[in-house]
This record gives sequence, C-alpha cells and structure tokens, in this order.
Amino acid sequence: MPGSTDLIRFLPETILTIFGTLLMILDPIFHRRSSKAFGHLTLLGLLAGIAASAWVYLTNPGTAFGGMIVVDGFATFFRVLVMGVGILTVLPSYGFLARQDAETSEYHALLLFSIAGQGLMAASNDLIMVFIGLEISSIASYVLAGYLRDDKRANEASLKYFLLGSFATAFFLYGVALIYGTTGTLNLTTVRAAVSTQNTPNLIFTGVAAALMFVGLGFKVSASPFQIWAPDVYQGAPTPVAAFLSAGPKAAAFAVFLRIFMTAFEPIGPSWQKLVWISALLSMTIGNFAALLQNNVKRLLAYSSIAHAGYVLVAVASRSDAGAAAAMFYLAAYAFMNIGAFAVVSHLSGKGERYLSVDDFAGLGQKQPLTAAMLSIFLLSLIGVPLTGGFFGKFYIFKAALEQHLVWLTVLGLLNSAVAAYYYLRILVVMYMYEPGEAVSEAEPLSLGLAAALILPALGTLLLGIYPTWVLNFAGKSSPLIH
Repeated sequence: MPGSTDLIRFLPETILTIFGTLLMILDPIFHRRSSKAFGHLTLLGLLAGIAASAWVYLTNPGTAFGGMIVVDGFATFFRVLVMGVGILTVLPSYGFLARQDAETSEYHALLLFSIAGQGLMAASNDLIMVFIGLEISSIASYVLAGYLRDDKRANEASLKYFLLGSFATAFFLYGVALIYGTTGTLNLTTVRAAVSTQNTPNLIFTGVAAALMFVGLGFKVSASPFQIWAPDVYQGAPTPVAAFLSAGPKAAAFAVFLRIFMTAFEPIGPSWQKLVWISALLSMTIGNFAALLQNNVKRLLAYSSIAHAGYVLVAVASRSDAGAAAAMFYLAAYAFMNIGAFAVVSHLSGKGERYLSVDDFAGLGQKQPLTAAMLSIFLLSLIGVPLTGGFFGKFYIFKAALEQHLVWLTVLGLLNSAVAAYYYLRILVVMYMYEPGEAVSEAEPLSLGLAAALILPALGTLLLGIYPTWVLNFAGKSSPLIH
C-alpha cells in the first residue's frame, strides 16, 4: 500500500485528475448556461497543481512508489511548465469555443487529463511509469485534435495523429521490452548501472532498444524523420489545441528524452549521440526550408515547430549538464513564444477558422496595434533576436554544443536560424506594410482572456530575454545527468 509520503509526491497529478473528473460531473448542470465556469475551474485546477508542485518540491522531495516516481528539480520544472502551458491554452479557448459554438466540459477535462499524464512523464524514474504517462497524455491529445466533430479537417487530424501515434508508441514499448530482457529492470538508475557492466552481445540489444525508444520519442517531439504528422495535425486541429500540442506534449516528451538518454543510456552515449546529431540537423533543415513554402499560418508554425525540435536536439547531442539546462531553458522560452503566436492566429481565424493565410494578417498593425505588437515579440523571439527568450535559448544551446566540440552542428544550426528569419519576417511585413484585409476588419476587439493570453507570454518572453539566469541556474541544478 502506498504511504502518505508517496501520495503527497503524486499530489499535482491527483489534483488535476480530480478537477478533470469534477468538470465531467458538472457538465449536465452548467452545459450551455455557464460555459465559462468550465474554463474558470480548469484555471483553478492548474493553479492548484502548480502550487502543489512547488510545495512538494520544497518540503518533500524524493522518490515514491518504490522509486518509480521521483520528485526533484527536473520533474518540478517540467510539471510547472506543462501546467503553465495549460493555463496559456485555456485563456484563448474562451473566445474560440464560443465562436465555434463548441463549449462543453469535455474540452477542459481532456486538457487536464493530458497535462496530468505529462506531469507523470516528467516525474517518472521507471519505464513503465513513462509509458503510462505517455498513454494518458496521448489518448487525451488524440481526442482533443478532433474536438470539433463536425469539421472534416479536425477528424482527419485526429485520425492521423492516433494511427501514427499508436505506431510510435509500439516502437517505444518494444524498446522497453528489450531493456527489461537485457537488464532485468525498468528503473532508469538501475538500468544505467546494468548497462555500464554489460558485455558486447547485450550492448547490441541495448543499442537496438535505445534506437526503438528514440523512434517513439522522436515522433512525440516531431523530430525528423518522424515529423510527417505534425503539419496535417496542427492544420486540422482547433487552433488552441494546436498551440497546446506544440508546447505541452513536446516539453513532456523532451523531459522523458533527457531523463532516459542522459540517465539510463549515458554509458552508451557516443553511440546514440550520432543518431541525435543526424536527427537534429534533419529537423532544423526540413522544418525551416518547408516553412518557407507555406502560406497557411498553422502549417508554417507546424514546420517551425519541427525546426525548433531540432534546436533542442542539438542541446541533447551535447550530452552535458550545460546542454540539459539549455534544452530546459529553450523549452520554457519556446512555450511562451509559440503559444502566444497561436493565440493571435486563434483570434484572427474567425468562425470555422476561415482566415489562416499569411495574407489574412494584412493591416493588423493598423487595426489592432496591441495584438500586432505582441505577435511581433513572439516572432522576433522565434527568430532569436536579442532581448528575447528565443535569443538566449539558442545562445545557450549552441554554446553547449561548441563546448562539446560539435562545431559543424553548431554552424549548420546557425545557418538554419538565418533561413528561418525569412518566413517570420514575412508575417511582420504583411502586418505592418499592407492595407487591412477582410480578416483583420472582421476581427473582434480583444477580450480579457485573449489579452491575458497575449500579454502573459509576451512578458515571459521578454523576462527570459532580459533576466535569463534565474531560470538557467535552476535548470542547471536540475540536470538529469548522473556523473
């Protein structure tokens, strides 16, 4: 039986699950009469989860359930991050769901369940717990992608995401099975000790297991060559859901990636480093060059998301504390700037998401200067302009790579960043240099929730760009790498 300490260390996920269940129970009472109550309750649950994460880390860190879960700085960082992503997803969802006439508690409950799974992934120190968290997060995400049931694009997105995600999960599970067969354990710390003393035949099986698990996690973070699902799913899913998928599940998957590869598989690091090196380069190159050709903003941001996964993989390839800290910092900065950009897209898309072209942003700077200013901050951060979180994120990533003598990967990454500037600046030119079009003219004034969804990420982006050290120092102390 789990003790009270075990339950306390699992408190954030418990809170999210309770609130998600409560929302589904209350649905018949509030349905169509007080739909905003669902969003309010969701925000309350997420804030309670963040408070619980911080409290547990400060007062009761350690392992739970026989070492299957660990509460440390690394887990707390990602728990807070994915819940913060949840808050920034709920805020623009108020107006979006009302405009699409799709307010139900299911949307918010699924968000909470997905985030609970992501928090479990971040805190897992056992491959079975990783798998359980991955499935909880994924199943809720599949349903969210097809939440607008009358929209054929959403149906297609959900089906593609489900089918390809199931294949990816199967690869991951085969890798887990191989690890158990060669080491006799699924605890990451114990696996590391076993891998360190393995003979050559077993090391071959361990390498195959690492490759299979890389396939599963590479799909979740939309890294090349497993990225093919991302553009179609982001385009078809409701815009707030696309924003959520681009930041929350990606951050949780990278948390698992760092925990597994920098703990359990660190003894065979030189072998998997080559695989990550190649995937990082492919992700940056394919993502950026494909984004150059896009006119649909959601597809453009999807390919951009693939490229940014490549930047984080550069940090993973460095196999160092500095690289792990840089990856954590970049994922936080990326969450702010990407969700903020999607919030603007959600605002302008209109009923039925008709306005999704780059040209639909024409004249935004004239009609809604605050919205245009916020989007400018997000786009400049995505480029990596100084005094934004994106700049310092890339700076720390490439610095960590250079310290580990990954010179060519750094050079190619910087060249890719220059390519990316073109398609981000194209949106800025359209916003400020063109006359207002139909989409901007029909756009409603900013609501309170949407204004918060733009201002909070913008402040976070600027704060990480002006005072980056406080997040970076915490990330550095929380590295999963065991020396």
